Amino acid sequence: MTLVELGMPSVQPELPRRTSRQVLVGGVAVGGGAPVSVQSMTTTLTADVDATLQQIAELTAAGCEIVRVAVPSQDDADALPMIARKSKIPVVADIHFQPKYVFAAIDAGCAAVRVNPGNIIKFDDKVKEIARAADGAGVPIRIGVNAGSLDKRLLAKHGRATPEALVESALWECSLFEEHGFGDLKISVKHHDPLVMIAAYRRLAERCDYPLHLGVTEAGPRFQGTIKSAVAFGVLLADGIGDTIRVSLSAPPVEEIKVGAQILESLGLRPRRLEIVSCPSCGRAQVDVYELAEQVTAAFDGFPAPLRVAVMGCVVNGPGEAREADLGVSSGNGKGQIFVRGEVIKTVPESQIVETLLEEAMNRDWSVG
Repeated sequence: MTLVELGMPSVQPELPRRTSRQVLVGGVAVGGGAPVSVQSMTTTLTADVDATLQQIAELTAAGCEIVRVAVPSQDDADALPMIARKSKIPVVADIHFQPKYVFAAIDAGCAAVRVNPGNIIKFDDKVKEIARAADGAGVPIRIGVNAGSLDKRLLAKHGRATPEALVESALWECSLFEEHGFGDLKISVKHHDPLVMIAAYRRLAERCDYPLHLGVTEAGPRFQGTIKSAVAFGVLLADGIGDTIRVSLSAPPVEEIKVGAQILESLGLRPRRLEIVSCPSCGRAQVDVYELAEQVTAAFDGFPAPLRVAVMGCVVNGPGEAREADLGVSSGNGKGQIFVRGEVIKTVPESQIVETLLEEAMNRDWSVG
């Protein structure tokens, strides 16, 4: 009989990564094997420089790596030089309707420009000038195709925003730049339906090597948008598709960063920080797991080292799950068994579980295996 050694896994499985060319958005590499980056977009009026920079600072603190700002007016364009200069992360100008703002963004020192050719006035006639200006400044361009603003010619051809229509639009628009020798591009083909979005990105990934920006556009309020984005991103990233992401929520943009970072951590695409492994509770539980998990989460907020902390409510799965964590507790009968990397180190009263876990966390060097 072959014996199977049980215990903590020594090697985490790695997801595949699609081979793509690389672009540099300021100091952030996108594609070409670079780590998947997390983006968001400011909700302030870009013309309000102080408010915009304040929100960018909040996003940066939350883990945002690239930020996009809307440029719908001349006042917004005039604010770009100051914002681009003072932001600690690369600023991408989001341009619609007026091609003159593309040139303004490049001149302002923005790290990249996002355009949706489907709603840029006379876009086809401006490609050569845009390509020359972007190439001269070393500024990449994101071709952002959205279901809601698909080029009218392709919408007429396909009848609606199908995956095929989105991909055809993106590749056609890239070809306009390629005709002028410009290939410093990344692409997004966003749709509000995760299934349409997934199909579009899969087709796109097969037909080009440009880096891809993932997004479920208009994903909805916080809960719904989180679910839709997690499902779509999880499917694509597990297939190796996607080089940078934005979770589009009807919620403060910092929430987008939290969700995006957690998606990447869950897939092993970003070093994990605090992870609470807690059971959903059941009739076997002899402790209020909901409350205990919330207390542990609050106690470890901001903990400087990456930790997996297990909070389990009974003796059925509790000991096993706690052994798999860096630190954990298996609760029952008014007590808690405290585990540190698979070993039971003590048993404490239920009232002392949280403080004991935190004390053990603070008193150990977690860099040592």
